[in-house]
Amino acid sequence: MAVPSPPTRPALRARYEARRREVVATAARLFAERGYAATSISELTEATGLAAGGLYHYIEGKDDLLIAICDELLEPLLARAREIVATEAPPLEQLRALVTAWVGHVVEHRHHMLVFTQERQAIEHERRWRRVRSQRKAFEKMLEEVFSRGEADGSMTFADRRLALLALLGMVNYTPQWVRPNGRLSPMEIAEGYCAMVLGK
Repeated sequence: MAVPSPPTRPALRARYEARRREVVATAARLFAERGYAATSISELTEATGLAAGGLYHYIEGKDDLLIAICDELLEPLLARAREIVATEAPPLEQLRALVTAWVGHVVEHRHHMLVFTQERQAIEHERRWRRVRSQRKAFEKMLEEVFSRGEADGSMTFADRRLALLALLGMVNYTPQWVRPNGRLSPMEIAEGYCAMVLGK
């Protein structure tokens, strides 16, 4: 089943894209709460308020929704990370900017991140997820390069650089498991705390 093409008129297309984002956000919440496999198309239709079959106006199927969730999580983050590392700021400033943007993004897309974590096993091993894997690896490579440049200019010191990177990845990726809206710490404070732990300062 093919997804209908979005409307070509700007106003209608904007309305279509906004509604599709709502559908993806609803799916992310349901998948995070119930699990991807346990969530049925009928439950998705009911939660989105669409008529029977209306879901297919926006997506091809559950797989398409899962890919859209991953894209909304990774594509904007990767684009922002590229902007940050393209600046002439010192590596330490770049790292802090990266972690701040990263934490803010996963907090804002908490359900998306929970789904990504829950489905990580399939995403890491099945061919259809190749593009998602390449996005994740590209982001991690940028982080590793900033760590390397920071170590080279003396602004960062690590007993084991790779271990420090893995620790940072683990901390940020686990954040959606415990963070809550309007919690005690803001995303910026969380990011600063993570940087301090990894850098020891």
